[in-house]
This record gives sequence, structure tokens and C-alpha cells, in this order.
Amino acid sequence: MTASRLPVLSLLETRVLGVLCEKQHTVPDTYPLSLNALVAGCNQKTSRHPVIEASEAEVQAAIDSLRGPALVVESSGGRVTRYAHNMEKALRLPSQAVALLTVLMLRGPQTAGELRINSERLHRFADISAVDAFLQELAERPDAAMVAELPRQPGSRENRWAHLLSGAPAVESAAASPAAESSADPGVGEIAALKTQVARLEVEVDRLKSLVDTLCAERGMPG
Repeated sequence: MTASRLPVLSLLETRVLGVLCEKQHTVPDTYPLSLNALVAGCNQKTSRHPVIEASEAEVQAAIDSLRGPALVVESSGGRVTRYAHNMEKALRLPSQAVALLTVLMLRGPQTAGELRINSERLHRFADISAVDAFLQELAERPDAAMVAELPRQPGSRENRWAHLLSGAPAVESAAASPAAESSADPGVGEIAALKTQVARLEVEVDRLKSLVDTLCAERGMPG
């Protein structure tokens, strides 16, 4: 399969694919995922943008659609059918690129710095330049670009990146709020420290939430 023959994926299809890629690293003991666990991951309230509420039937339909281009495969054996992603082989991508696509599919457009922090559990990039290098490779693929750099938003210092698996992303025209413009601009060091602290707390919350969601899903309990 070549990337040029990859169909345009729906939001739910990218969510299913992203959840499978994420859980492979965050809950390896329960991967590949059952349908119940996959539904719980798709409807997870943390580390998701946008937050959705998909039914079991809708998730199953998305799985069936993704099996066509071999992006999702069914694992054999056991009483419960389980599913795994096949991103590296189907799209001929390195694991680093898959990690970046996963975070973009699950969380929406982000800067290179945000991607480095948010992909830490999937792949630990040495620095932002390494993230930039893989983003450029994804953007310049000769058969079909898989990411694109978005126009810089008002008041932002960095451009954000978005995946193209669902087609061209809608460009947001969000103007900076008057309150934000009139407030004092904090120092760069203070911002970096706060971002690091928030990222650490978010990683811990995500880890605990993923564990609870998976345990509930495996036991047929609501998350």
C-alpha cells in the first residue's frame, strides 16, 4: 500500500487509530485492545481534542473501515477479539513519525514544543530540532504529505502543525483577547517552568486515567 492510495479518514477513524497507537505504549499489558477498551479510549475525556462520545457500533464500523487499507489488524486467539494498529508497515513510517501523528490525531494541532512534551510516553525526542526533522519528512513525503504547518495565530510565537489524514485542516481565525493583550507578559523562563510542571502532572493523570479506563473496559464497567 502507498500513502497516495490512503483514503481520507473520518474523525472517529483517526481517533481509533490514535488510541491504538497510544495504548500500545501506555498499557502494553492489555494491548492489542478489545472493542470495549477501544471505545473507552476513544471517549476518554483527558488528552483528547475534541472530546467525543462514540458508541460501540460506531467504533466497530470505524475498525472495519480501517481494516481495508490494513491500518488496523485483528489479532487471533483468545476469547475476545482484539485489535492492533499497523501504521509503520502500512504507511512505511518510522516509529518516531507514528508517535507524532498519534499525538496530532488525538490532541489536534500543536507546536513542535508541545508535540515533544505530549509524545514523551510514545517516543522521547532528544530536542525540538529532532521533532522538526520528522515533521519536515512527513510534510515533504513525495507520494502524499501527512502533516502541514498552519499559519501562525495572532499572539503566538510558534507555528502549529496538523495531520492531513482527514484532509486539509480548517484554519482557525482566533484573535487574541483584549484581556490577554493588556495583561503583563510573563518571562520566558517562567512560562517554560510552568509548562514543564503542567506536562509532568498531565502525564501522571493520563497514566492513571488510562489504567482506570482499561480496567473498567475489560470488566465491562462504565468508565
